[in-house]
Amino acid sequence: MIAEPASPLLQKLISFWRSFTFARYFGASVIALIVDMLIYGGAILLSVIPSVASAIGYSIGIIVHWAMSSNFVFIGKKQQGAKLQLQRALFAGSAILGLGITIGTVQILTSADIGPIIAKLCAVIISFFTVYALRKWGVFR
Repeated sequence: MIAEPASPLLQKLISFWRSFTFARYFGASVIALIVDMLIYGGAILLSVIPSVASAIGYSIGIIVHWAMSSNFVFIGKKQQGAKLQLQRALFAGSAILGLGITIGTVQILTSADIGPIIAKLCAVIISFFTVYALRKWGVFR
């Protein structure tokens, strides 16, 4: 069976959807952040050191973000075979950089007597823009 080409309307809808990469990335990031913050908050309630709690939450958020980024955000950019392994490694590398930014920011700000939630929110903003740029122009180019 030969697939028929997509209708012009469908092609326009697909093109329109693809033009919102940042919005989709932002949405995926919000979902991953919710998971991250729930775990972070739970760990804080269990008296885990804020920087360690931040690392745990962020690490689980990475897994959620990969699933969403590779399937819904950077449409058509997910590689196959050996290239997929490289892409995963680059994604993990960008996540590790983000994790370092997150841990460092939380550590510095909580050491300066800034509350752990505010410290985490500051870390999220810095990490978000850094990692988005790496993923858009590096991992999923």
